[in-house]
Amino acid sequence: MKTMTASQARQNLGMILSRVVKGEDIGIIHSGSGRIIALRPVDDHALTEYGLTEKELKRAVGNIDKKARHEKTTRWDGTAKSLRG
Repeated sequence: MKTMTASQARQNLGMILSRVVKGEDIGIIHSGSGRIIALRPVDDHALTEYGLTEKELKRAVGNIDKKARHEKTTRWDGTAKSLRG
C-alpha cells in the first residue's frame, strides 16, 4: 500500500482518486494518531459495511434503478456537467 501525509494527498487528490479507482491501494497517514486510513471505491464499501454478497448488492442496485426510473429521474454519470441538467 502506498501511503502519504494528508498534505501530500491534498496536493494530488485528483491523481490519487484515479489510482484508487484503477485498483491501487493508497492510504493517508493521520497526523495525530499515526494510523493509516485506506481509500476505497464506494461499491467496495457497500459489500463490507452492510455485509452484502455480490448477488445481493446487484439486486439492491437493480431495485434502486427501478425506483429511479419510476420517479422519472436520470442516472448521474459522475460528471459535473450532468449535475447542471
